[in-house]
Amino acid sequence: MKPLVLLDTPALYYRAFYSVPDSIVNDDGQPVNAVRGVVDTVAQMIRRFDSARVVATMDADWRPAFRTAIMPEYKAARVKDEDAGTEIPPELAGQLPILYRVLTAAGIPIAEVAGTEADDVIATMAAESRSPVVIVSPDRDLLALLDSDSDVSVLRPRKGGEWEALSEADLPAAYGVPDGTRYRELAALRGDPSDGLPGAPGIGEKTAATLLENFGSLDSIIRAAKSGVKTGGLSPKRAATIIEVEDTLHKTLEVMRCLTDVDHGIDLNSIPYTADLAALDAAASGQNIRRSVDNLISALESVARSRPAPAAAAAPGPSGVSASTRTGAAGSRSSGVTDANGSTSTADSSVAAPWIRSRLVGFDLETTGVEPETARIVTAAFVDSASEVRTWLADPGIEIPEAARAVHGITTEYAQANGARAVDVVTELCATFAALRDEDAVVVGHNVVYDLSVMAAEVARHRPDIDFPSIIPTIIDTFVVDKQIDPYRRGKRTLIETAKTYRVELLDAHDASADALAALDISRALAEKSTEIAALSNAEIMAAQGDWRRSQAAGLQSWLRKKGNADAVVDGSWPMS
Repeated sequence: MKPLVLLDTPALYYRAFYSVPDSIVNDDGQPVNAVRGVVDTVAQMIRRFDSARVVATMDADWRPAFRTAIMPEYKAARVKDEDAGTEIPPELAGQLPILYRVLTAAGIPIAEVAGTEADDVIATMAAESRSPVVIVSPDRDLLALLDSDSDVSVLRPRKGGEWEALSEADLPAAYGVPDGTRYRELAALRGDPSDGLPGAPGIGEKTAATLLENFGSLDSIIRAAKSGVKTGGLSPKRAATIIEVEDTLHKTLEVMRCLTDVDHGIDLNSIPYTADLAALDAAASGQNIRRSVDNLISALESVARSRPAPAAAAAPGPSGVSASTRTGAAGSRSSGVTDANGSTSTADSSVAAPWIRSRLVGFDLETTGVEPETARIVTAAFVDSASEVRTWLADPGIEIPEAARAVHGITTEYAQANGARAVDVVTELCATFAALRDEDAVVVGHNVVYDLSVMAAEVARHRPDIDFPSIIPTIIDTFVVDKQIDPYRRGKRTLIETAKTYRVELLDAHDASADALAALDISRALAEKSTEIAALSNAEIMAAQGDWRRSQAAGLQSWLRKKGNADAVVDGSWPMS
């Protein structure tokens, strides 16, 4: 059985609320940054674990009475409204109904139990699960659930779109403790002011780990302190402190202990449920979250394509949502995603799926020049969403001209000091292209013919053993597609101007990751503008862009010659020159 992915949803939407720009608003001017951040994370997790068995756990009560009865100060400092007893800023609270609608429409069950926190639901589901469990949360407290009796890991977000996966085996190196039980004791000693947990004054994380390593447990540390032991890091001052706060430490342990018997009402074996495309479309309407929702649909469909066909249709799941895939008219397996007519789309039928339903990955390079044959890679980025970004900085091996530095801001000295060897960057980029081709993903870029041409030249320069054309996946060039859809629009068609045309946010032009993300958003806007182009399969859109590119080049060449440049030649090669 595929992993059960448990989302600590409150921790994730708070993180997104404070890290994703609040300039992202819906048609009513309401921020939707937290919604975008969480939905993008859900899509990322589905792809990462090839599993749609995702549950969004929630805080039905973020300061449960059974915890405040033990320690009244538990999370008390977070209360913003004494009457309502809430910590949620109004700009975030207004986003939660939108998030709930999207998750429900996507077939992702929402689990919240009166009088408990999300941590309690997570701990209960982890204890019940017969499959591997991945807990997705920035909250270190959940590391206390790691033990040798269960297959549980915690995935914590890091800067730059990276994630840190921790299992029980990782705890000794990461925190100096052997298991989750000892981690909870370390956390009790260390304390957590944001949760109102005072800990033992003067004892930080490293000292707590040293004491636990030398004495084995918190109880043993307390006994040693009372016995006058002065070794193993237990100085007289620390011993006196521990004796003084003994009662508080025991209360802290009790407050931190998660319940494992809450009645969440979800049959874990029935997950995943089936998504409803019509409901998802309605949930996204007017909310400025279309890219994130399409990304989520694509992730669900990619997993559904890899799911083995069921022997027979299952009964409807909770809330009338079908908990299984269905069989298409020709006996082919469907993707398990319900469309606006109530039928289920077919992922591997005789009719190829449209490119817009593939996994879309933005790609961009920043280089040393404008001629593909001589330009060298300085930075590169592959972007799935705002929260899933992979970037490279290369030492190009040559001076970065001032004109190039003025565009992307990278100096020769900085690249030499911080960049990887060009051959290593090229090798890793090729490996990424090959992996995306193998999973039938679609790579999107603006004027991506240039970027691919630079790649081809760099591969020939550093890795002539790699056949670059053979590892290129399906390509969407938003420059070519935009010109096909709107050939007579006046003005420039640079990424900046094209983003403005389609009302796509471009936060930092000429940053590889920002440009790649903007191209990704533009591709979805183009698909909305032309349903005919959106309906093309991967093979069809590749062939069509080749024709369009040649036609556009011929038209530009003819225009230049008419303007007096009789020798003008415009290359119409596709997908690289």
